[in-house]
Amino acid sequence: LHMGMTMKEDLTVVAKHIKQLYPPEFNVFSIYAELYHNYFASQAKKNAESHLEDKDIYLLLSWVHNFYPKEMRKDHALAMELDKVKLGSLLPSSLSKELEKKYLDSEEVTVKTSLSRCLDKEIQRWKEDKEPEKLNGHFQSELLGIFVIQSIYSGQKRAEDISKAVGEELSRRLLKELPAFLRSYRDAFEDFKEKSKKHTYYKAILIANINNCWNFR
Repeated sequence: LHMGMTMKEDLTVVAKHIKQLYPPEFNVFSIYAELYHNYFASQAKKNAESHLEDKDIYLLLSWVHNFYPKEMRKDHALAMELDKVKLGSLLPSSLSKELEKKYLDSEEVTVKTSLSRCLDKEIQRWKEDKEPEKLNGHFQSELLGIFVIQSIYSGQKRAEDISKAVGEELSRRLLKELPAFLRSYRDAFEDFKEKSKKHTYYKAILIANINNCWNFR
């Protein structure tokens, strides 16, 4: 962030005040821009090749695909000048793809684990001697219906914030996870229906789960 701010502020000074002091053939702005970019790219590459936590991979990809090309280089004071320079990406394509794969693998596992834990909690709630919650006057499981949908949507949104391509790939992966989760949910619910007919709130729990199905559709 410090490097990005420094580069942006310094290049703005070059564009507004310094390049006019030199003959056009010196390409002063281009020289400054290339030197800053090369240093920034070398630091990004160094970070990408080190051991990164998941949140760091996400942040670095956000810089490569989003902050750097869209927020920084499209700044109104710099866009016209930078378009002439053609600086390229912060990371080589192969390294960027490698980071994207790590991010997608990690995010897929995170969402899958989250869904599994959510279902386990819901099954445990069925076993308790409690009436299901009501939403808008109807029995429903906020934990299951809303949490699952939000988990998938949030994962897709985070990925889309990196780039459209990364978002589409994660959506493709999660659309495989959702049916697998729903099958597990159905099997657990069928098991409850069969074995828990004497449960105090048996009928209310059935209604709550039927109402959940509408949300999942």
